[in-house]
Amino acid sequence: MQLIDVKIHKLRMVFDKELILNRIKEAYNFKNSAELADFLGIARNTLTNWYKRNSIDYDLVFSKCEHLNIDWLITGKGQMLRGEYINSPNTSYVSENSPAVYKLKTDTVIETQRIPLFDIQASAGLTSLFDTPSNQIPIDFISIPNAPKCDGATYVRGDSMYPILKAGDIVCYKMVADIRNIFWGEMYLLDIDVEGDQFLTYKYIQKSTLGDEYVRLVSQNQHHDPKDELKSNIKKLALVKVSIRYNTLS
Repeated sequence: MQLIDVKIHKLRMVFDKELILNRIKEAYNFKNSAELADFLGIARNTLTNWYKRNSIDYDLVFSKCEHLNIDWLITGKGQMLRGEYINSPNTSYVSENSPAVYKLKTDTVIETQRIPLFDIQASAGLTSLFDTPSNQIPIDFISIPNAPKCDGATYVRGDSMYPILKAGDIVCYKMVADIRNIFWGEMYLLDIDVEGDQFLTYKYIQKSTLGDEYVRLVSQNQHHDPKDELKSNIKKLALVKVSIRYNTLS
């Protein structure tokens, strides 16, 4: 049995799962359980049940908290971060609202940047936008202080990630050149080939049980079923880094 399996086996038997969840809140400076549920990519009632039943999805938690020291996570002892992330200038644990900023250990926060806002539909989708960025004319620019580096922004269409994202929101993204570089469980904008037609969608990307040739695409909206998709059908993808929502009175 591998070391990580031994640790998981032991914590299933001994450790208080509520404390593990609370340590994640501490590490990311989450203000409430709703922010924790959004970070883990689970429904809020699922997180409530975890607390009630003193149980968690270990694979999900460890994949989302890969930079945290497992011993600290399960016991509260030792360094919070794994050794390679201690004193790293690219590590951030801040949860922000309005706009929502999704930060990873690889993020480099930029004090001021002008992010081009594109109409992806007018740009013929992600493929055209990514392959010939110099030929695309942004409809505007967005300035977000202290945001992670972004390549562009666009308007949300569809409701697959509702209520985290809704139609009309703006998301800022970072282009991903190689699907092998994805962060499991994170939210992505994808350009998928569906029998010759282009399909743009926002999904969480998880590992598929069908093998390495597939990924599992999961929506936040519970009315959208998860789907295992061939990696070869994903033509382009971008990591969602920031979301902006306008709240106005009619």
